[in-house]
Amino acid sequence: MEDRNELKKKLDSILQKADIGSKKKETVELEKKSLAPDFWSDPKSAASTMKTITELKREVEDLEMMQILFEEGDFKEAAKLISKYEILLFLSGPYDRGGAIFTIQAGQGGTEAMDWSNMLFRMYTRYFEKKGWSYEEIDRVAGDEAGIKSTTINVNGDFAYGYLKCEAGVHRLVRQSPFNADKLRQTSFASVEVLPIVQNKEIDIRDDEIEWQFYRSGGHGGQNVNKVATAVRLIHKPTGIVVSCQTERYQGANRDNALKILRSKLWQIEEEKKSKTIAGFKTGQLASWGRQIRSYVLHPYKMVKDLRTDYEESNTDSVLDGGIDGFVEAYLKNAKD
Repeated sequence: MEDRNELKKKLDSILQKADIGSKKKETVELEKKSLAPDFWSDPKSAASTMKTITELKREVEDLEMMQILFEEGDFKEAAKLISKYEILLFLSGPYDRGGAIFTIQAGQGGTEAMDWSNMLFRMYTRYFEKKGWSYEEIDRVAGDEAGIKSTTINVNGDFAYGYLKCEAGVHRLVRQSPFNADKLRQTSFASVEVLPIVQNKEIDIRDDEIEWQFYRSGGHGGQNVNKVATAVRLIHKPTGIVVSCQTERYQGANRDNALKILRSKLWQIEEEKKSKTIAGFKTGQLASWGRQIRSYVLHPYKMVKDLRTDYEESNTDSVLDGGIDGFVEAYLKNAKD
């Protein structure tokens, strides 16, 4: 554990940046606003305000508890809270607190890559569950023989985008192939794209800019083929962006999801115009040796290594079971150094 002086420096830095006084003042102002007779006339806005009040109170409690634990000499528990709050301070982007649109796409490697995409799907959904986030698969293209070619997932929860944006990039797997008798060593690739969920008012989409196509959905994993055309595909004429959604039972829900994805992709384009960098990953490029962020080696030795931070773990089973917090936290801390 860090020594007392180092811990005190971190605590002082956090308290200075967090500004407990301003958080308390904002909480009081919002609580006064919530007492207005017409407060609930706009349920969405009211719910958002109440959520902000809850979050502010929780932050203030954590900050004050940090101080108390440190002053009482409980440095181990103080260090845990300080580490947690250090991460939250790094997640200060306008969309970091919200949900994410998370896409996994098989790259070079054929059936191997499609199986690898399925392994990543399992790893990430386990991670979502560990974080207490809800998720919903809104589009899936099954692999020809095994696994998946691509999947898109809506992820909702506190700081989902803030954490998941760290995972955008190419993921490389090295292992003995389970798909040939000789069990030769095989390298496979899959890409991860992460976009924030953007509200309607932030990106304007005109009806005449969209061409809609409707078709029958195969359902989850190709099962239970629908008798009606519930699946949708939209083409955004100005940009050529194509979005498909098919996992919902009703066409309207698939349309809503397709528009949500389009809105996020248009936001991405606007951000790239403003600055050539974005905390997401551009699709449309086949995942391969370039732009790798992490390597997962299962043979001849076991090691998962992040190529951006050099953070590594040898317990590959734990990582593939959703234990990726170490990689995410190392990236967030490194990004702010």
